[in-house]
Amino acid sequence: MSAKSNSSKILLAGCSALALIPAAPAFAQDPETVDTNVIVVTATLRETTLQDVPFSVNAQTEEAIQRANATTMEELARDVAGLSIQNLGPGQSQVSVRGVSAGQVVRDQPGVKEQVGVYLDDTVISLSLFTPDIDLFDLNRVETLRGPQGTLFGSGSVGGTLRYITNQPDPTQFEGVIEGNVNLVDGDDIGGHLRGMINVPIGDTLAIRAVAYGQRYGGFVDALFENGPDEEDINSGTRFGGRIALAFTPNENITITPRVLYQEIDVDGFNRQEVFNLYANPHTTTRPPIQLGEREQYLLLQERFLDETMIADLTATFEFGGVALTSVSSYINRDILVSRDASALTGSVSVDLGFPDEAVLLPSNLRDTTDLETFTQEVRLGSAEPGPFQWLIGGFYSKVDRVYAQRLPTPGYDAFTDAALGAGTSAAVANGFPANSPYNADLPYDIEQLAAFGEISYDITDAITLTAGARYYDFSEVRSFTSGGLFSNGDERTDETSSNGITPRLIASWDVHPDITVNAQVSRGFRLGGVNDPLNLPLCSDEDEAIFGGFQDYDDETLWNYETGVKIQIPEVTFNAAAFYTDISNLQVTLDAGSCSSRIVFNVPEAHTAGVEFEFTAHPIEGVDVGFSGSVVEARFDSTVVDGNGNVIGGIRTGNRLPSVPNVQLAANAAYSFPIGTGESIGFLRASLQYVGSRFTQPSDQENNPRGFVSGLPFGGANGNDVTIINLKLPGYELVNLSAGVELGGGTDVTVYVNNVFDENPLLSFDRERGGRARLGFNIGQPRTYGLTVRQRF
Repeated sequence: MSAKSNSSKILLAGCSALALIPAAPAFAQDPETVDTNVIVVTATLRETTLQDVPFSVNAQTEEAIQRANATTMEELARDVAGLSIQNLGPGQSQVSVRGVSAGQVVRDQPGVKEQVGVYLDDTVISLSLFTPDIDLFDLNRVETLRGPQGTLFGSGSVGGTLRYITNQPDPTQFEGVIEGNVNLVDGDDIGGHLRGMINVPIGDTLAIRAVAYGQRYGGFVDALFENGPDEEDINSGTRFGGRIALAFTPNENITITPRVLYQEIDVDGFNRQEVFNLYANPHTTTRPPIQLGEREQYLLLQERFLDETMIADLTATFEFGGVALTSVSSYINRDILVSRDASALTGSVSVDLGFPDEAVLLPSNLRDTTDLETFTQEVRLGSAEPGPFQWLIGGFYSKVDRVYAQRLPTPGYDAFTDAALGAGTSAAVANGFPANSPYNADLPYDIEQLAAFGEISYDITDAITLTAGARYYDFSEVRSFTSGGLFSNGDERTDETSSNGITPRLIASWDVHPDITVNAQVSRGFRLGGVNDPLNLPLCSDEDEAIFGGFQDYDDETLWNYETGVKIQIPEVTFNAAAFYTDISNLQVTLDAGSCSSRIVFNVPEAHTAGVEFEFTAHPIEGVDVGFSGSVVEARFDSTVVDGNGNVIGGIRTGNRLPSVPNVQLAANAAYSFPIGTGESIGFLRASLQYVGSRFTQPSDQENNPRGFVSGLPFGGANGNDVTIINLKLPGYELVNLSAGVELGGGTDVTVYVNNVFDENPLLSFDRERGGRARLGFNIGQPRTYGLTVRQRF
């Protein structure tokens, strides 16, 4: 039986449990909040209660964020059914929803587009791997819209949309918050943060809200250095930033809100745990043999990640005659540096070229830089009064100027090149780039997108509502590519791609009972295509060049989503569930192009995801809150891709799993709150358990697994034929978190917590350099962390 038919059975079996959401945080709440559970969201670009949204949405409120002690989206995501975030370090995360995933995207794939759209209020901030890691302080909520949201949110929302909703300036009151935290990571490195917010009314029509924060990330990976000294906690770092918003409301029909956000992330290394390194492995004899252990890596150079982000936007709303006009203008400027120790990569090529050991041991620094400027403009016009008929139309324009560059400074390399390959070789292949840098590339991108969209809903009866919408998009991309150096092709080329299309959506919602709503949806999503970078042919084996050399560009990825769901809200209990099936065409899959030290994207004709997701919260007795959420997803290829000899390429085989997505994801939490003394203070105890199932980083990892890696590099007395066996199936893991605290009178809260109580070492993704010949390792999660947070409101 085909994978597709099996998925259909899963879908049909789940339809009786159906569609999802909860958002009600599973911890102590005041009785009013528990009884009403009213959370207002803007998932449909108009205000409505969470339970009234006719599709699957989760909203993590400000209270939920605080009580989960969450400082990153990854920490928050574990409590959201169907949401998966792959952490590659601060500011370097990948988001997927409902199993729609194309595999690991890494820092040198600037042309890859997002599968989940990420927004700060109404401003789109998604950027493939480098979506900004926004601080979660003073957010009203975080909304997760599951399933394709192409109608209202456009490209990049093929799997879903993630929205950071900030608290807005309030002209009715003066208020502020200050919060301090100190934490101990892995028993030996101190982290923490200091945050503050102040809201100041200026008359009756003007208010300013300002937020500032500083954070230190505690490190937990130790580095052994070639020439010493070794360094502990190499991946520590800092995040500083703030935002300021001004709200001007001259009357009840006009609101104008300009805002500026600035943030800087500076991290000294990466959360990489190595298994094999050209310089550090148990097979060397003329060098000391080294077996790297848990949370260890080997370096010749210090690494660094630096991200400076500035976002400026202006939102204006005008209401007149029952109609609301909204304009959202935004400008984003980002400068990103990923500075990696590429000595093992460069050294592996030097071994292949027959260079002496002195050349193989030269420190080599791969510096990837991104200079990004984005301008977007959206205008929406829609109904603004209650009634059976609601409508919304709009237009969207974006222009992205992105300059991506790579340099590989390796002091002294040209002398070894000219000695081994002939005098003048290094200068002949430089193509105008600096000396002693065997690889250089400049890739300027010019991307423009224009879209028009609309959506209407009509109450056929008091209980049944139909919603229909569509979006037309027109996209163009121009990318130039210039390269130079011994490892390059000496490219001078310009490539263009463009596309257009329509993404419709149809939703039916039926209130079968005042407390029960059933909904069904058919929707289409899209992800824009692009152009691959040329392979680094001087590094490729003949076989890898033949296999991967023919994929120059890739088409739009599209999918049809079919889902049905139920939302139940009765006193003290909320239950939401959904069953879904997505039929994916031209899935954009990322593969490591073997020995070429390149990565490519190509289209897989057919794939699918199918599953069930649910969220449940309850307040069974006074002072007790419990919650349980989870998702079961089958995500598989329905096509096999082969080369000219009939060999399967990169694990793209019918029935194989889509990469980086767990089959099962579960979360449970419980809280108990109780009065202290006269009742002015409230104490609380909380516990949570999060389970993330097994995954594969790339599709090929499930073929020939466990796999033996052979470097083929005779160096340091090793003959290059020794085998390193690795199980590439990333194991599932469980995280247990505990916290306790007291909410004192006068707005003071004190919380102590332990995250990852049992010190689990989660393997988040597999990392390989030059197809595994130069280095093998895993990106890993944060170990046990003890913390104390004090918050004061005024």
